Amino acid sequence: MGLDYGSRTVGVAISDSLLITSQPREIIRRDRENMLRRTLARIEELILTEDIRLIVLGKPLNMDGTEGERVRRTEEFMDRLQRRTGVPVVMWDERLTTVEADEMMDRMETPREDRKQYVDMLAAGVILQSYMEEHRDELRDLTGGGHV
Repeated sequence: MGLDYGSRTVGVAISDSLLITSQPREIIRRDRENMLRRTLARIEELILTEDIRLIVLGKPLNMDGTEGERVRRTEEFMDRLQRRTGVPVVMWDERLTTVEADEMMDRMETPREDRKQYVDMLAAGVILQSYMEEHRDELRDLTGGGHV
């Protein structure tokens, strides 16, 4: 499962069963940044229904590779997610994933006014796809037929 964690949304993507492609799934929305109970419950539900064995969480590094406040908040979310679900979570560089998601919507001719409803889940798909391409053999061993 790929996650693009933001202050009010979490974009979600899930791998196909062969671990070849990521499939953008949904955006989990919340009213306030620190209100995570329903967000974590929805992720937990997806873990159970989709047999998720690994979570790839986007790491929001600054463009120069340094870590800022957003990385700290994402790490806190990662800790809560791991404690609640018991599923291993790895962080993966998410720089330029929103740009790539925007380019995908350009190619699909998605109207500008509709993009906000898709960008986070497409970014989650880019994060997951990138991770899977770098770690395909390891993932097959780890998941044993489950999903990422």
